[in-house]
Amino acid sequence: MDLLAALRSHRLVAIVRGDDPDAALKTVLTLVEEGIALVEVSLSGRAALEVIARARAALGPDAPLGAGTVLGTDDARAAHRAGADFIVTPAVSDGITAARELGLPVLAGVMTPTEILSAIRLGAEALKIFPAAQAGGPGYLRALRGPFPGLPFVPVGGVDAAAAREYLAHGAVAVGVGSPLIGDAADGGRLDELRTRACEFLDVVREMGEEGQ
Repeated sequence: MDLLAALRSHRLVAIVRGDDPDAALKTVLTLVEEGIALVEVSLSGRAALEVIARARAALGPDAPLGAGTVLGTDDARAAHRAGADFIVTPAVSDGITAARELGLPVLAGVMTPTEILSAIRLGAEALKIFPAAQAGGPGYLRALRGPFPGLPFVPVGGVDAAAAREYLAHGAVAVGVGSPLIGDAADGGRLDELRTRACEFLDVVREMGEEGQ
């Protein structure tokens, strides 16, 4: 999978984390049906590896499917076995190295310039600014792009539709969105409301256009 090309094209990563595995699976499939191509299932959710395996079986071998909250080597290996084809970490860890050894691209969690350089040196394809809202929001992204103008940043954490528009306008390659998009769907909430929120975020992405255009 070419993760960087997918991020540049789709500009949105949906983050699914829930306590109801059946509802989490339905959430993943609903998001894909609505046109959100990049979905990660957080390993901090209940039976997340099972959800990834079931989603892979339902989506087929070619659909992008990520595992998030990968903390280390064991998580990366388990996610790979379950069928994930990209990895998302909350921090710089040995999970990056393990994923790269397995041939999986990585969106690595970073906060500081030192962590940015460390993640790139370990082979991360893109950099997840996390938690973006607490780090300083779009202003912090703008500051990072000064010394790192060519690096692909993906703000995650507290990104609602308005913030997504602002981050993309300030040079983010994509945004990662959890609860503002997912709501309670992964815990059994209404899927029609999830579809409405998905359309709202997709409208923002379409408005901003593909990165680099």
